[in-house]
Amino acid sequence: MSRPLPLHRGVSGMRNLSNSNDFWDSEVKDKTEKEDLDRNRASDQSYLSLSVGSPRSRHKLTVLFLKLSLVVIVILALTGSFWWTLSISTLSRGHIFHGYRRLQEQLVLDLWDIGELSLGASRMKEIDFCPEESENHIPCFNISENLALGYSDGSEYDRQCGQGSRQSCLVLPPVNYKIPLRWPTGRDVIWVANVKITGQEVFTSGSLTKRMMMLEEEQISFRSASLMFDGVEDYSHQIAEMIGLRNESNFIQAGVRTILDIGCGYGSFGAHLFSKQLLTMCIANYESSGSQVQLTLERGLPAMIGSFNSKQLPYPSLSFDMLHCARCGIDWDEKDGIFLIEVDRVLKPGGYFVWTSPLTNVQSFLRNKEKQKRWNFVRDFAENLCWELMSQQEETVLWKKTSKKNCYNSRKPGSGPPICSKGQDVESPYYRPLQNCIGGTHSRRWLPIEERPIWPSRSNLNKNELALYGLHSEELNEDTTDSRTAVRNYWSLLSPLIFSDHPKRPGDEDPSPPYNMLRNVLDMNARYGGLNAALLEAGKSVWVLNVVPTSGPNYLPLILDRGYVGVLHDWCEAFPTYPRTYDMVHADGLLSLETSQHRRCTMLDLFTEIDRLLRPEGWILIRDAAPLVESARALTTRLKWDARIIEIESNSDERLLICQKPFFKKQAM
Repeated sequence: MSRPLPLHRGVSGMRNLSNSNDFWDSEVKDKTEKEDLDRNRASDQSYLSLSVGSPRSRHKLTVLFLKLSLVVIVILALTGSFWWTLSISTLSRGHIFHGYRRLQEQLVLDLWDIGELSLGASRMKEIDFCPEESENHIPCFNISENLALGYSDGSEYDRQCGQGSRQSCLVLPPVNYKIPLRWPTGRDVIWVANVKITGQEVFTSGSLTKRMMMLEEEQISFRSASLMFDGVEDYSHQIAEMIGLRNESNFIQAGVRTILDIGCGYGSFGAHLFSKQLLTMCIANYESSGSQVQLTLERGLPAMIGSFNSKQLPYPSLSFDMLHCARCGIDWDEKDGIFLIEVDRVLKPGGYFVWTSPLTNVQSFLRNKEKQKRWNFVRDFAENLCWELMSQQEETVLWKKTSKKNCYNSRKPGSGPPICSKGQDVESPYYRPLQNCIGGTHSRRWLPIEERPIWPSRSNLNKNELALYGLHSEELNEDTTDSRTAVRNYWSLLSPLIFSDHPKRPGDEDPSPPYNMLRNVLDMNARYGGLNAALLEAGKSVWVLNVVPTSGPNYLPLILDRGYVGVLHDWCEAFPTYPRTYDMVHADGLLSLETSQHRRCTMLDLFTEIDRLLRPEGWILIRDAAPLVESARALTTRLKWDARIIEIESNSDERLLICQKPFFKKQAM
């Protein structure tokens, strides 16, 4: 028995020893009383333990209290989380997703930085220059290699982008390269040393527009006073009359704004129409020397490598108002007319196809039955495509594509190519094999050009028109506002440098031509074409090639329907153009887009390609999340770019990286 508390010591210690029976009775009685007392003491001890408390008891009490508190906290947290999840709004989810994306981007950057550091200091050294033979090289276009791989029948000219097609060096300009003349002078006069062409190629060129130039010492002139230059204006005037217009200035009223010029020569047709607010995109095969695309871009005009050999062009269906081919070198009667089917796919309803060729000259039929047979095939095939033969003058023929879908169903059975099924009718193919069926008929964008608002009104789409692209007017308005602000900021920042020989303060009016140094801009992530719209609205005399990455949302149909030019492209592949062809490269949000994907290329691969596309002393504008811009800034030293980071007042989460590519005159070792 435990020692009794002092309060009961006198009672428990009393015993009477006078008689044995009395002792036994007394013992039994004492035992009973002791048991009762023990129970009372135990009760009292528990009470006093709670009221007075020993260290051991306090510890048990504390543990019990903590357990109870933890249970209550968990219950409250689960309950609150449940109700918070139920009450979260769509906007809140967007913020949370945005925050998650930022954490994801930061994680990617951290891993990338760890990878760079693990490779040692040698990985951070400057990139070497390419050998001299690479000064006009275009990855993905290697005719000799394609022939060795078994490509033939024209497909050797197609782009073939494999893992080994990337370029990991910086392309140097030719020995005697000079900065292009300022626009509009540079549109009509270029430096011979800037392009790869021989005097023989200048004088023996077979294309109608190729012959409209003259070699003058160190320059090639496209504005000579000879009759050859006047021929472009007369030729354009002839086409307008064949449509039923007074002259080419009325193309806009007829619904024509964008033209795809196939085998464009050196861009003289598009250069003439540029002053009429018509935008002409030149496409031609890759050429190792005397390239139509290279000379056209050197003039500052829209052009890119593209062919009809075996793959569809990287444009959506129903993209252009007119297609033009003046002795473009394509045999339209070959491969059962499949090239004409591709023309029909990219042509808008009610659009025009203009073909100038000796094959269409009626007088030649009398002397050559084979030519007559070929012409008859093209004429009959065009009729089966529901094209209307509007006019034929000398060597030029003009067709108009049907505006009515029911024309295809009214054809005689088996009289022409079938209509593509919904599965075949891909609106925005990316170098897909040519299809032997009529495409674009399932598109919601089927609208005749004469029913569209004329330029420039067509660039401002209303609510119902935007619904065709799954877009709300608020989204386009926000993009337009952001782009206007961006253009003002860009111009204010760059004007003192771009116009260094004609100083002006930010905000002043731009100097009049020929002081405008920017001829063209490559927008690598064009979204809705907002930068293009803002530059035009601000009166800047530049054109923009709007590129829509294959890794993001595709609004290229919207961009083309607004009256701009653009193309679909995968930025892990080389862009189909020659080195040194753009004055400015713009990338807004591209790094965030690319890092969010499981890409097979790095940021350095992307920047090396930008360096190839940019002419010496050209500009790079990169706007993106601050961590991404910081990482991009670290890479610019390897590319030898001059770079500076600018904070964006309206958005503290983003930064603007402004870079300039230096003009290196030394030759590769």
